[in-house]
Amino acid sequence: MSAPAVPPPALYDQVRRLRQESPDGLPPGRGFDLPADLRTDSPADLPSEPPETRLSRREMAGVVREALNPLPEDPATLHRRFAELGVRGRHRNLIRSAVAALPLSTDEHATVRALARQLTRTGSTVPAVTAGLALLTRLGEPEDVPYLSTLGLLRSLTGPAVQALDALDRRSAAVLWLVTSVSRGELRPLVRALGAGGDPAVRSELVAFRAEPRFLGATTARRIAEAARLPDLLAEHPADPALLARAARLLVRMGCASDDTTELLTYREAPAVYETVVTRAGLLPPTVEQHATLLSLALDLSSGPGALLDWPSGCRETLLASLGRQLAEPSWTATATADLDPEDPADLDPEGPAGLDPEGPAGLDPEGPAGLDPEGPAGLDAEGPADVARRLRVGWIRRTGRRPFTRPAASERGLRVEIVAGDPVDRAPVETRILVDGRPLVPVVFAHGPAHSPEELLDEGLLRAGPEPRRVRLAEAWCSEGCCGALHVTIRRDGDQVVWEDWRRPPPPGSRAPAPELPVLRFDATGYDAEIARAEADRAWAWPARTVARLIKAGLVERPELLSRWDARRGWISTGHEEPDTAQVHFWYQPGLGEGRPEEDPLVFRWTVPDDGTPPEAQAAAALRRLAEEDPKNYSRVSGGTRKRAEELGYTWPFDD
Repeated sequence: MSAPAVPPPALYDQVRRLRQESPDGLPPGRGFDLPADLRTDSPADLPSEPPETRLSRREMAGVVREALNPLPEDPATLHRRFAELGVRGRHRNLIRSAVAALPLSTDEHATVRALARQLTRTGSTVPAVTAGLALLTRLGEPEDVPYLSTLGLLRSLTGPAVQALDALDRRSAAVLWLVTSVSRGELRPLVRALGAGGDPAVRSELVAFRAEPRFLGATTARRIAEAARLPDLLAEHPADPALLARAARLLVRMGCASDDTTELLTYREAPAVYETVVTRAGLLPPTVEQHATLLSLALDLSSGPGALLDWPSGCRETLLASLGRQLAEPSWTATATADLDPEDPADLDPEGPAGLDPEGPAGLDPEGPAGLDPEGPAGLDAEGPADVARRLRVGWIRRTGRRPFTRPAASERGLRVEIVAGDPVDRAPVETRILVDGRPLVPVVFAHGPAHSPEELLDEGLLRAGPEPRRVRLAEAWCSEGCCGALHVTIRRDGDQVVWEDWRRPPPPGSRAPAPELPVLRFDATGYDAEIARAEADRAWAWPARTVARLIKAGLVERPELLSRWDARRGWISTGHEEPDTAQVHFWYQPGLGEGRPEEDPLVFRWTVPDDGTPPEAQAAAALRRLAEEDPKNYSRVSGGTRKRAEELGYTWPFDD
């Protein structure tokens, strides 16, 4: 007589054991992986599928729905259905979608909740436990939080566990997300403190870590604020300038246009934290760094995602006015008027040149490979990193310091176009923010990237309303339009009105359904034309190198023969985050281009024009003269194309493939 089969261990029990065996109770890297001998649905345990029998995603979604309909009364039945129908761990996203769509009457809630708890606490396979987690996303209660927090430590279950916790306990969801998503050593002490939940340790680690962009993306900033219970922490430490400064920094990073700005809108406590930071801003030391932080918050409240939060009537305007008064005080204005003193530690940015780290995202136009150039940032040989950061910020504050406080009231009707250049040390982009009735348009309808730069939308006249309809791309995903899409609209003139219609954008994240249609916008044509002309003439936001780049580009648009005589054509021309004090001129070289018979496989060259302190007009004129007189390939460097093509044409390939 054979011994009875031993039931496979529950995933919950296995994760508990792994956690107990971990030195600090945290998984290494991005979550626990089950040992191969405990994976009941690992590839080694499954029969191989011939390619001709594999189901498409749509067909597999139907199989998952079949397995879940009707919901069984016991976990064993669901385990058996999943096994018989070939539902595996790799199908967990289909399982979550199918469970989310299940029709459940109120009378079924108690029975289904009991099934979900059995699946999560005794389930032995990833599909079964995923189904339980998805059911608890809809029906969970506070008593389920500890089980969800434990199961989420398993890499295969982190996503559904965080989703379920978000509906029940945002702090626990945030802690789990950080524990399984943040692997950089700089943040691990904070993650350990948040996991332990001790207030003194959380406060200490929260103000200690380096809050640079490479460490602190928008999602990480939101999750840290949620995990730390930031409003409660601020209430417990009402006179703590370091904690207040870190709270302000978290808000800035949540709303940064170079990341997903929906993170700020997702943070439920954002209005309360804004109010605390602004009302206590007098506690902050008047340094260049803090001036930049408060100015960034003002720009967000004025025309960025901060304007879209659920504000009580008049509250946002009051906070913005308060920031304006604070930054107008002599002690604060002095931070942008005093000369750089490298001997004074108070003048230096204690977090270093966050925006100059070559490991961070280049944030450049996808047509311009400037971020690939192996040469380091200009100016670092002559200045220390902190000096560079301070100088960049001082110039930015001088140009931008009063802009968010001198604009029309948010209640103004119609179209308003604001050019916003963000903190250069934070790698913030230059945006053409489009406000309709006082509300920024792009963050509302497109979460993947900011509005395009003024050079793209305004210098090219794309927002003008002419006699023929024009399709305009207002924003593109940071990765690329081919990856996560872009926001397009058609602009046309209709008598005494300008019409924006025929919107195109990708579906919402995680959805395969088309994005909801956007309404047609109509503007008074006279006011519209005046506003576009005003925005096109606005150059106060630009720094010298940016102006030089614009003038070089304009000169090459007017005189393309300056490059075509050298078998070249204009590429991306602007300034980059790594070298904001230089104009970067890119051009494509194709032998035979000047004669109208260009060869295939062009090379991209980069010419760096450093700001020499003379007027931008003189610098641009000198650059154009040099292009007319000297072959630019002789004083530029290859920055794109292929190694093979570079070697064929006799140029050195500067990258390590």
